[in-house]
Formats: sequence, structure tokens, C-alpha cells
Amino acid sequence: MTANLTPRWKTLRINARLDDERSAKLLQMQTSSGRSASDLLKLAIDCLHDQQRQSHCETIENLMSSEFIGCAGGPEDLSESYKQRLADDLNNKHGAR
Repeated sequence: MTANLTPRWKTLRINARLDDERSAKLLQMQTSSGRSASDLLKLAIDCLHDQQRQSHCETIENLMSSEFIGCAGGPEDLSESYKQRLADDLNNKHGAR
């Protein structure tokens, strides 16, 4: 699939190759809905985008409700000091190099 963005019009033009099965599906959808291939592609993109966004939101909700986040203990500044803490622990274990 190739895409050319024309800055002057801010329109993305798409040239796609479809196999026989998808070509037949597209033709059937055009015939039954009376919509153009461009309109069907726009609808398909919107639908897939919404589906992925919803899935992402559900994943975050599941993670938040799983009690996984915040289940471990440790220093509050660990995200800022982990490199120094790791270096200190390695020095203590193996000696300074």
C-alpha cells in the first residue's frame, strides 16, 4: 500500500492492492450500501480505531482493578534513584571496580 500526503490539500491519497476475496467483499459492500470505496475505507478506519481505543481503555481498567499496581513496597523515590541504588548494591556485592 502506498500513501501520498499532499500538503497543499492536507489529504492522504491511498493506493491499495486487494486480493480477490477482499475485492469481492468491497464490491459487495459498495453494492449493498451505495457507498464509495473511499467512504467504506474511512468507515473501516474509524471502526478499527475505535475498537483499538476501546481495547486499550479496557486493558488499563483491568490493570488498575487487578491490584497489581502499588502491590510492591520500596522507596518512594525509586524511579529517580534506582541507578545509584543499583550501583551501590553492585559495589557492595562485588567491590568497586
